[in-house]
Amino acid sequence: MDKPKKKHWKIRLHDVIYEADTSAGKLFDIILLVTIIASIILVMLESVKTFDTKYHDFLNISEWVITILFSLEYIARIVTVKKPYKYIISFYGIVDLLATIPKYISLIFGGVHALAALRALRLLRVFRILKLARYLGASYTLIKALKASRVKISVFLFTVIIISIILGTIMYLVEGDEAGFTSIPASVYWCIVTLTTVGYGDISPVTPLGQFIASIVMILGYGIIAVPTGIVSAEYATQNKADKELDKNVPLNSQSCVNCMAEKHKDDAEFCYKCGYNLHDE
Repeated sequence: MDKPKKKHWKIRLHDVIYEADTSAGKLFDIILLVTIIASIILVMLESVKTFDTKYHDFLNISEWVITILFSLEYIARIVTVKKPYKYIISFYGIVDLLATIPKYISLIFGGVHALAALRALRLLRVFRILKLARYLGASYTLIKALKASRVKISVFLFTVIIISIILGTIMYLVEGDEAGFTSIPASVYWCIVTLTTVGYGDISPVTPLGQFIASIVMILGYGIIAVPTGIVSAEYATQNKADKELDKNVPLNSQSCVNCMAEKHKDDAEFCYKCGYNLHDE
């Protein structure tokens, strides 16, 4: 009896890096998450001058170790796909690159502390952990709900901008320079800050009419906050119900196509639904 053919090392590595259905894939995602958190903590501690002065060498060496690990991961992701450019130009591919290069750039341009902010992009890697089986369905449902809500939310935001411009112009005419409403843009800024219930207090009305209008804007702000939440919640409930009905009949997994990197395939799928590539190609 013939022994089953072993998968090529690239396929095995791809399964570990891009998928979460296997124990090795789950372990990789967990280690990646821990490394991300460690990197974020190091960046935070490095910003504390007293701590950085005392433990600068430790922080620097630790950051280099993590940077090298992320670099190896980036290279592995490129090597294990059939079309590397698809990963390189993808959203996460760009994020991975931007999150890794600051440390290398610091070798050429020393003291460029602003580049440390780019390392915060590693936080976005956490969302890849959502590919773990228990979160897979919920993450896709939320994405679909946001996409389905984009037109309604766009109309809502456009309406809020119009309201801010109108009320800001009125406040400019009512209050004037003495109260800080020196121009229509400054008045619109006040209206947006008040409408979103932020209320910095750097500009405030002093006339009775202006205070009355401000009261209306503040009350209106509480109502406006609930609108986008309700829109997304309604779409999420609709998408969630539809996905639950679908999942009853069509179980999905986190399998990623080696050729086009498409995800969310059926458990019994032999070929990629997007490009037709054999998912079990060895």
